[in-house]
Amino acid sequence: MTVTFECTTRTDMPRGQLFDLARSIDAHQDSMAASREKAVRGVTSGLICLGEEVTWRAWHFGLPLRMTSRITQMQAPEHFTDEQVRGPFRFFRHVHEFHSDAAGTTMVDRIEFTAPLGVLGRVAEKLVLSRYLQRLIQTRNRHLVGASLSGAYSDE
Repeated sequence: MTVTFECTTRTDMPRGQLFDLARSIDAHQDSMAASREKAVRGVTSGLICLGEEVTWRAWHFGLPLRMTSRITQMQAPEHFTDEQVRGPFRFFRHVHEFHSDAAGTTMVDRIEFTAPLGVLGRVAEKLVLSRYLQRLIQTRNRHLVGASLSGAYSDE
């Protein structure tokens, strides 16, 4: 069963700047310092682009994990999509959308994933993984917009 959720972040940052921050390997690593997330293969610093891959090594739930993602769609600065190529999920897709108006930018993260383990996986999807991944995205987004310094953060 595929689980979906959405996180919305609002900031006064210009759309193009936020678009680039969202695909910055360096900013992602900084935002995920608590899980020791590190790019170890493919694009390991700078901005990731259409068709490129990055392999992440991180610690989640006390376990070392690796996940390789590819940017499968991109239209700057409106949206891009990354999808798991190899990793712990049966399926994982993250769509990043950026909408601007006179007051700034709204970033919408749409996540779809399927856990790797049959019935146990379906229970874990709803009870554990969905909430855990939402918190990770919220942490990342707060870091990107500098929520403690400027910009507003909301989660819907």
